[in-house]
Amino acid sequence: MIDVFSHEQIWAAIDGLAERNKLTASGLARRAGLDPTTFNKSKRKANDGRPRWPSTESIAKIVDATNTNIDEFMSLMRGPHGILHPGQAPATPTIASIPLLGFAEAGAGGFFDDAGFPAGQGWDEIAFPQVGDEPIYALEISGDSMLPLYRDGDIIIVSPNASVRRGDRVVVKTRDGEVMAKQLQRRTAKTIELASINRDYPDRQFRTDEIEWIARIVWASQ
Repeated sequence: MIDVFSHEQIWAAIDGLAERNKLTASGLARRAGLDPTTFNKSKRKANDGRPRWPSTESIAKIVDATNTNIDEFMSLMRGPHGILHPGQAPATPTIASIPLLGFAEAGAGGFFDDAGFPAGQGWDEIAFPQVGDEPIYALEISGDSMLPLYRDGDIIIVSPNASVRRGDRVVVKTRDGEVMAKQLQRRTAKTIELASINRDYPDRQFRTDEIEWIARIVWASQ
């Protein structure tokens, strides 16, 4: 039987990883270059009491910062506090199929709806661990316009529902059909400023009414 990791198991693994490295949850976040409050107890539930899931990006960062492989992290996703109770089988991640599209094709019409979710025909699929119910899809990088961060052939995982803040890496689609991966530099009621990942390419600025959607990059295969 294959189980989906629960909210409690994910947070238990994060706490277990911090403890293994003799860190607090805040210390683990700082080591990974995240806001120190990222893994605070208060951040684990929304104001209305609903479970709040850590992002795939933050999990990837703490795994990298502690020189832990993903299998070791998954082994911590067991019972409360990462402890496997007698008779309890270890949780196994659900491997889901998520939509995949080449970045070069993303600007063509018919692949996305107005909110930036996959739509229409022509999408391929890749396997990816299912963590929570966060809707995600994948784009395959082509060319060198996003070097040195993303190379030709890298896969980026994008979440249309994830909140976007200043400094986040994002995929943006304009109403003219241009699709680009940038870093959100500034966002006001009237304008959106985007910094280029590859400094050989110029930064961009748009009116908000020129942007069809913005989605946050939560993970990359590198």
